Amino acid sequence: MKFKNFLLFSFVFMLFSGCADKNKVVYNKPAIYWYEEIIKSIKNYNLEEADDYYTSLVSEHVASPLIPEALLILAQAHMQEEEYILANFYLDEYIKRYGNSKISEYAKFMKIKANFLSFPSPNRNQKLLLDTIRQTKEFIQRYPDSKYRPMVETMYVKLKLGEDFLVKNIADLYDRLDKQKAAKKYLDEYNSSPFKDAKMIKPEIPWYRKLFED
Repeated sequence: MKFKNFLLFSFVFMLFSGCADKNKVVYNKPAIYWYEEIIKSIKNYNLEEADDYYTSLVSEHVASPLIPEALLILAQAHMQEEEYILANFYLDEYIKRYGNSKISEYAKFMKIKANFLSFPSPNRNQKLLLDTIRQTKEFIQRYPDSKYRPMVETMYVKLKLGEDFLVKNIADLYDRLDKQKAAKKYLDEYNSSPFKDAKMIKPEIPWYRKLFED
């Protein structure tokens, strides 16, 4: 009986010791430790843990040269998981910290790409659409010889087509509501677009949205 009690006590002790080690707070580690833990967590598809390790890295080593690379790696990892808000967070942080560096060109391109990929459906996120169009224009003006320019220009054309589609839908809506003045305003805007005659494949809208948007 005593032996069984001893085994039970040993098992409980090991269990709680393991939990204590797992939940142990780690701090005051060198920057390379946090950086390697970020990479390890990303490889294990644990982005939440990677985010926590980044917080430790930037908290304990605010001037570390590993931070810029960590920011871009985390942004790319979140983009691959279609977590565009978090990707944008890291890209914004990179641009804010290192906006004057040469590699900020890549970060700004990635931000445009993240925004472009984040549009889930037509007729949504008008502000983000317009902001991203503005960002593409600014990128082309600032980096005319960029190797990313062809991709940015392609995204710009698609975004402008999306804007035209949205403007035309607004004009049609006002027309159906018999608000001719507002309808004319948006129709004039649509007709002034250089892409209005483009052969665009209209995005498909699910039937349950058509009930409210048509």
